[in-house]
Amino acid sequence: MKLIIGNKNYSSWSLRAWIAARAGGFTFEEIRIPLFIPGSRERILSHSPSGKVPCLIDHGLAVWDSLAIGEYLAEKTPQLLPQDAAARATARAVTAEMHSGFQNLRSKMPMNIRKDYAGHGHTPEVDADIARITAIWKDCRSGAGGVGGDYLFGGFSLADAAFAPVCFRFRTYGVKPEGTAGEYLATMLANPWMKEWETAALAETESIPSEDLYG
Repeated sequence: MKLIIGNKNYSSWSLRAWIAARAGGFTFEEIRIPLFIPGSRERILSHSPSGKVPCLIDHGLAVWDSLAIGEYLAEKTPQLLPQDAAARATARAVTAEMHSGFQNLRSKMPMNIRKDYAGHGHTPEVDADIARITAIWKDCRSGAGGVGGDYLFGGFSLADAAFAPVCFRFRTYGVKPEGTAGEYLATMLANPWMKEWETAALAETESIPSEDLYG
């Protein structure tokens, strides 16, 4: 099994697939291709038909897009989704919402682990995205989640993988939710896989100016 990813400092989609694979206990070769430099697209296309990261290669089968990769891994390891049917449906719903939504947050607060941009990026639209995300976290922890662990649905699931980049964003931009949402954020930032990814991101030297929005 191989996983093709981009820069760990910037590539939020790569993080989602990578942490899902780590949480599922899979052994895989990590192929990191720095983005937006000469030859990077050609290198990605040699693995991924979409020309984008992440892409999972399993015995010759290419699975691209972080949501598809997560579902593929969950078929192999059911622990990546809640066992309860209602909780599983909710986990899939919030994962899909994260995958397709929150464009204002993405554009104004891109993932950038190496920076401290506290106070930057806020607009009414971004703040509405933040409010919706924290509401999701609170609802999952107090509703279908909160059983047998500190993640959205107890144990670590695809839903947590989906929101992993948001957790780094919240820290970078100084977003500090209160109560249950704040506790969840702290849990995620202390997660050993998140720490492993962060350490690698901090060691990177590539810079993508278009992602360094605030200096």
